[in-house]
Parts: sequence; structure tokens; C-alpha cells
Amino acid sequence: MSEAAPEPRVLPLEGVRVIDVSTFISGPFATTQLAEFGAEVIKLELPVVGDPLRKFGTVTPNGDTLPWLSECRNKKSATLDLRKPEGAELLKRMCAEADILVENFQPGTMEKWGIGWDVLHAINPRLIMVRISGYGQTGPYSGRPGFGRIGNAFGGLSYLAGYPDRPPVTPGSATIPDYLSGIYGAMGAMLAMEARRKTGRGQVVDIGLYEPVFRILDELAPAFQHKGYVRERMGPGTVNVVPHSHYPTKDNRWIAIACTSDKIFARLAAAMGAPELGDDGKWGTIRQREAARAEVDAYVGAWTSSFTRDELLQTCEEAQVPCGPVYAIDEIFDDPHYKARGNILTMQDPRIGELAIPNLVPRLSETPGEVKWLGPAMGEHNGEIYRDWLKLSDAEMAALTAARVI
Repeated sequence: MSEAAPEPRVLPLEGVRVIDVSTFISGPFATTQLAEFGAEVIKLELPVVGDPLRKFGTVTPNGDTLPWLSECRNKKSATLDLRKPEGAELLKRMCAEADILVENFQPGTMEKWGIGWDVLHAINPRLIMVRISGYGQTGPYSGRPGFGRIGNAFGGLSYLAGYPDRPPVTPGSATIPDYLSGIYGAMGAMLAMEARRKTGRGQVVDIGLYEPVFRILDELAPAFQHKGYVRERMGPGTVNVVPHSHYPTKDNRWIAIACTSDKIFARLAAAMGAPELGDDGKWGTIRQREAARAEVDAYVGAWTSSFTRDELLQTCEEAQVPCGPVYAIDEIFDDPHYKARGNILTMQDPRIGELAIPNLVPRLSETPGEVKWLGPAMGEHNGEIYRDWLKLSDAEMAALTAARVI
């Protein structure tokens, strides 16, 4: 008896059509995540000019940048000038059959072009509109422009980044708010689709760039309301726990150690050859360690400085103390765990050859997503979108191209 043929794999969002009129990172990252799991994403760009992300970052020989190739993967590119009435009409035709529209213009821009929520919702009551802007669609600052750096600052993260006696620094990357809002935008779109399944109606997903940043700052808000506590910059340290920082090693590298409980510190103390410091010792409780934060960190740093990073990783692992290397990107490429998990995906592209990009997240056991292609050439799918889908004639397409509508 022959074995049954395996069932074809179905991606979770197959059959979902998304129109992406956003630029740079926040909106495009939201739609990229949808595209990775099967949604058909049509990226609309200004004719001739294209999305600014094509020129933002390291430029490749084909003229597009690495961020474009990585963050606009799996999308179809068509050109369309939404500012022109003919362009707005074409968008309306698309939205009549689309599931989701993603935009990240300043609030009021789409309304000025005659393609705001009220207009599109009337055309397609099932449409979901994801709107990402600097400060959201409402409130006294809604009209202000915003970028990731502003989101970090206004959201409260930049104030915490750096050392207490120095100016605030960029918290790793100025684009953190863009990526976070993209994640929340994708989640909001999927929540709205589930709601639509029950109600039959679409809705607006409204996100300000600063809001995901503010949302992830653990107890910052309740601690201020409850105790009037204003957290200051702590360098690599962390409020409420110690030792919980980055420590130097004998081979001029750094290791991260996270003692989030008294039990873990007791294990670290034993590993350091000083078990008397833990449990009922002088640093056995978090209150004792917080009161002596500088002394504790100095003690741990002196210990770590006596060993190489690899020796420390092995010692901490054997003692069940959470630790990890503070990696630069070249070390990430060499790490066997990254390789085993497939976190770095190597793609072949006819325009530039081989390119390594971050693999998709999350991983699903039954219906995993996939990366089919890198960010497309500008207008690469004009024929498919306008001729095959909207049924425009060759003469209509020629006229719209000459007028730079498409």
C-alpha cells in the first residue's frame, strides 16, 4: 500500500491581499511580516522616485540599499502617484478588493488626497486600515512629523540610555520604534481580521511611533505613579536587580550576567568561590545588593576580568547562572547556535548575488512562513497589478505612464 502524498503546505495568510502605501520602515515592516506568512502585499511607490528606503542605508551595485532588499522582501512593487486624482482613483479600485491598507503619512495626508478612512471604508466596509504616524491620529501633537529617533525620545527610552553623568545616547538603534510599531501594526491587522470574521466590518489600527516604546518600559509608569520614582540612566545596569550588567573579561571582551533572584546570586557567589556572599551572607538579598550596587558590580567585574569569555560562559553555564556574550555582528555570523536555528538566511538574488538577511520570526511548526524574494525592483509588478488585476488596456497604461500616474 503506497503512502499518502503529503498535504501541500498552506501559509497562514494565503488569500489575504494587502496594499502598502507606507514608506521607510514602520509600515513596510508591518507588511513584510504579513508577506512572510503568505499575504499578497502590493507595495505602491511614487513613480520615478520610489520609496525613500531605496536610498536609505548602504547602496548596492543595483542602486537599491540593503535595508530595501531585506525589509521589503516578498512584496510586489507597482508605481502610483496618490497625489494625482487618477492615482487616487486607482487606489480606490484596489481597496475595493483588498483586505488591508497600510500607510504611515502624517495624519490628514490621505484625507487631503481624497482617500481617507471615511472614503475607503465606504467603498469597502471590510477594509482594515493600519495607520502608523509619529504621534497617532489624535491628540495635540498628531500633526507633527516623527521618525524613529523622535519615538525613542518621546517614548521615554532615550532618557534611560547611557550613563547618569553623560548625555542620553541612542538606545542601540534609532529605528527601534519603527520596527516595534511595525510589529504592533501587523498584530493589529491580524486582530482586526479576527474581529472582522465575527462582525463583517473592518476598522482602523492607529499607532504612534512612540507608543510601542512606552509600552515596553516595564514598571516605569506605575513606579512613578505609585512612588514618584523617576528612573535615571544606569549605564549597563538594570533597576531592581544586581548584578545584572555587562562585565569585562580577560581577553578584552564583555559578558552579560543576569542575576534576577537571590537564588541565582547564591549560585553565582558559589561559582566565584565566595559562597558566603549569598544566601544569609552580606549580599544574599536583593535589598542588600541594591544598597551596595557599585561594590557588587565591582566585585563581579574583578572576578570576570580574571577569565576569558569562553571560560566564563562555561563556568556560568555549569553553575546555572544566566549569562551570554556581548556580541558584535561578526561574532553572530560565527556562532553555532545562530547557525543551528537558521537565524541568518542567505538568499540568491539575480541583481546582486548572495545576500544574508535576518530570518523571519516567529517560527511555526505546521505552517512556517518563508522568504521568496528580496525587495523588488521599482514597478517590477506594474503589468501584473494594472493589466492583469485592474484590467487596464495597453493604451490606458501608456497614458498613465506618460502622465507619471504610474
